Amino acid sequence: MASKAQGSSGVKVLVVEDNTVQRMVLSQLLRNFQCEITLTVNGKEAVDLFLEGKKFDIIFCDKDMPIMTGPEAVVKIRAMGETDVKIVGMSADDDAMEVFISAGADIFVPKPIKVQELESVIKEVINKKKNTMV
Repeated sequence: MASKAQGSSGVKVLVVEDNTVQRMVLSQLLRNFQCEITLTVNGKEAVDLFLEGKKFDIIFCDKDMPIMTGPEAVVKIRAMGETDVKIVGMSADDDAMEVFISAGADIFVPKPIKVQELESVIKEVINKKKNTMV
């Protein structure tokens, strides 16, 4: 069910979100930064993409989803040795930050996500990519 939207910033983003409206809103925000976006609706789909050998710069991952939760997916992705991907946990739940960070996420952002938070994460990854290409 993974679908792609093209961008030109060179940043490959995986959105793991089961809520259609949330997925659309986040995708639109990411398009403003010319990201290449891949959409999935649960953690299993995200893990499957990594098993297929796909690589991403950033994962925006919701917490509560059917089939496999965000934190479960984060644990599995990190266990595959994926340490370079920046994983951003997202949720409106009060306890979500602790759950995501202990699962291996790099940062947590509360929902609804603010454009400034999104921008700072994307700029950080773009700068990191520029520095590693030198």
